[in-house]
Amino acid sequence: MFLKKETVLMKRKEKFLSGVFFHVFNKSIAGYPIFKDLSNSQRFYQTLIYYNHPNNTIKFGIFLKKNKDYSPDFFVINDENIIKIVSYCIMPDHYHLLIKIIKERSFSRYIGMVENSFSHYFNIKFNRKGPLWQSRFLAVRIKSDEQLLHVSRYIHLNPTTANLVNRPEDWIFSSYREIITNSSLLKKTLKEISISTTNSYKKFVENRIDYQKKLKLIKKCIF
Repeated sequence: MFLKKETVLMKRKEKFLSGVFFHVFNKSIAGYPIFKDLSNSQRFYQTLIYYNHPNNTIKFGIFLKKNKDYSPDFFVINDENIIKIVSYCIMPDHYHLLIKIIKERSFSRYIGMVENSFSHYFNIKFNRKGPLWQSRFLAVRIKSDEQLLHVSRYIHLNPTTANLVNRPEDWIFSSYREIITNSSLLKKTLKEISISTTNSYKKFVENRIDYQKKLKLIKKCIF
């Protein structure tokens, strides 16, 4: 679900300070399925990681021509990164990121570079012109550990809520499968999530599948 215009304007005033968490998302213009092609999803995934390193000043398209086997890992983080990814999901026409700011005053530029780079790639690939994104990215500040946990679940349930897959782990471009199959992630890397075992997190997320589907249906009926 995307925020109303007046809420978006308020959220744009948020300061991206070090240590603060945000739910970041954006949607393609007119709901165009820009990520329906798996290669496009892969390209966006790679772009997110590439520009998360401030020292990567070469345009990603040029870098990729010389490094065709580039296979980065979302969860390998160091102090040089701009953000830390806690959860992500790339849907056919939009993306969700749950992130922690590492470097202040760099985040807006980072997302701008990611979206512009992908737009350039997409427009060349499909011989297209014009903007690709519905609006500037949206960012909602996470104010508590409980909210962070629930937003992580919401992000991971997007594919099942949209009836794209039956189980969230069946969606390729999401952090969910890796989190529930790699016990060290919750215990060491993603300590911000207040559930430290894979089985407990899996149960927490998947117990909400039917409820989130019903909630979406109710919202459609109301609005």
